[in-house]
Amino acid sequence: MAVVLITGGAGFIGSALTLRWAREHPSDRVVVLDALTYAGNRISLSSLPEGERFRMVEADIRDEKAVEAVWVDEKPTLVLHLAAESHVDRSILGPMAFTDTNVRGTHVLLEAARRHKTPRFVHISTDEVYGPTPEPGRFDEEAPFRPSSPYAASKAAADLLAQSYVKTYGMDLVITRASNNYGPRQTPEKLIPLMITRARADEQLPVYGDGQHKRDWIYVEDHARGIEAAALKGKAGRAYNLGAGEERTNITIVKTILGHMGKPDTLIRYVTDRPAHDRRYALEVSRARDELGFRAETSLEAGLRDTVKWYVDNGAWVEHVKARQGEFGSSWYADRLKGASTQEKPVTLAGH
Repeated sequence: MAVVLITGGAGFIGSALTLRWAREHPSDRVVVLDALTYAGNRISLSSLPEGERFRMVEADIRDEKAVEAVWVDEKPTLVLHLAAESHVDRSILGPMAFTDTNVRGTHVLLEAARRHKTPRFVHISTDEVYGPTPEPGRFDEEAPFRPSSPYAASKAAADLLAQSYVKTYGMDLVITRASNNYGPRQTPEKLIPLMITRARADEQLPVYGDGQHKRDWIYVEDHARGIEAAALKGKAGRAYNLGAGEERTNITIVKTILGHMGKPDTLIRYVTDRPAHDRRYALEVSRARDELGFRAETSLEAGLRDTVKWYVDNGAWVEHVKARQGEFGSSWYADRLKGASTQEKPVTLAGH
């Protein structure tokens, strides 16, 4: 029986991957290691009872003794490492936590895997390590790293550290770098769930700058399937970009959500742009297609429609998570909504 350790498995992407792995690989034992911060929620995995096939370990990846105990107890044969501080806005306000968790925490896990000769380790990175993508190009896996925010820099450092364990210790390690995710169980501080939850309450929707920042959006279930493919088929030492080719501007996303919810565009408020806000991300994904057989299957239109419905139908989950999230989301955006433009077109901002 394979033992699959999923770090951050109670988080947004992690829970989608955990549920998928338990469903698609019923003979495997799945162990989730999660600190259960505001971004990790046990209720997202409530359908998985503890027992022979599933175990939940509440611990921090920075805790060397706790991590060692998991390896000794469970002897994982596959590690899927998703645990991370992941919100760019939070990294601007408190960058040291991102270095500590994303770099040091990753290092603790890599050392445990090295000591115990773990057969395979999959490190989940991000497209933000590449920095802004100039039009009309796309970054492939060999593009240089040019991270802009403290979050992106911490992920780039962790990515490079993982690569070093391949080169120095011969670790069987695969890296995935995905574009922006969306879907059920994402914390309401992120763009899409924030807009859905605020629109539902007829609250103002804060849009950074001129709203023309562009992202490639991948549905979280597709991303989970891509990680699974990389774990099972990826070549040791390789990185794989996972994207859907669904590029949209932020303002297009927001207006689409309002359309699905039958809410007016007058809820939109353009607010001061955040520092180091990259204009565009876009990935070349032919390696994942050719080597893993991976293609995203969910269109943005269908995925957004299903995501809006999920948040509308799961108000109790949203309120539970918002309570654990604390005041960050409301205070951060409230500060930026003060004096925001009420016009359909954005105000002219410094630096634009």
